[in-house]
Amino acid sequence: MNDITDIFFDLDHTLWDFDRNSKLAFHRIFQKHGINLSLEAFMEVYEPINFDYWKLYREERITKTELRRRRFQDAFLPFGITFNNNQVDVLATDYINELPKDNHLFAGTIELLQYLNEKYLLHIITNGFEEVQHLKLKNSKIDQFFKTVTTSEEAGVKKPNPKIFNLALEKASTIPHRSIMIGDTFEADILGAEKVGMKTLFYNYRNDRVPGHYSIVDDIIEIRKFL
Repeated sequence: MNDITDIFFDLDHTLWDFDRNSKLAFHRIFQKHGINLSLEAFMEVYEPINFDYWKLYREERITKTELRRRRFQDAFLPFGITFNNNQVDVLATDYINELPKDNHLFAGTIELLQYLNEKYLLHIITNGFEEVQHLKLKNSKIDQFFKTVTTSEEAGVKKPNPKIFNLALEKASTIPHRSIMIGDTFEADILGAEKVGMKTLFYNYRNDRVPGHYSIVDDIIEIRKFL
């Protein structure tokens, strides 16, 4: 990786501790709406459902509205709690508004970015919603590290579609073989970047089983060993 000049990061579950921040957002929503439910039990159900719906969203099999509604409706259903579309839209909007208020990063993220920023140009490529991703970067005080931010809504497609990676490369004024993508979703981040000729580094956040020839880290700080 000696010829790398530009590093592209995913944001959620890679730098920004989505699960921790999401749980805190739900805590406030439960209080606001008087939802009497164990937060721990709810999160155990919600997190895999959310992951599955994001996969459908990446594959263009559901709309943004369907993602925001159905992940909530499906997660509350096992607890005997149902919402109509109007009610769930209120909850979904409140959740999006609450999510950027807590901005815990994975341990070592700031130190890693400071280290990399001295040697490389840093960028973000994210499938997250446009209206919250920039707030997350700003509120977590890491926005100054990134030269460019490319979102799926800006590109009109989601990772792993090559178009979003090519747009990000164009914005960064760089080329694939001098660039590396670091992210936590193997299909979207790693296979997607690989298709356009970028190098990759998989942050194995969920302990997924992947082919052995890929570069993998289990902790964010381990990235320094490769770069």
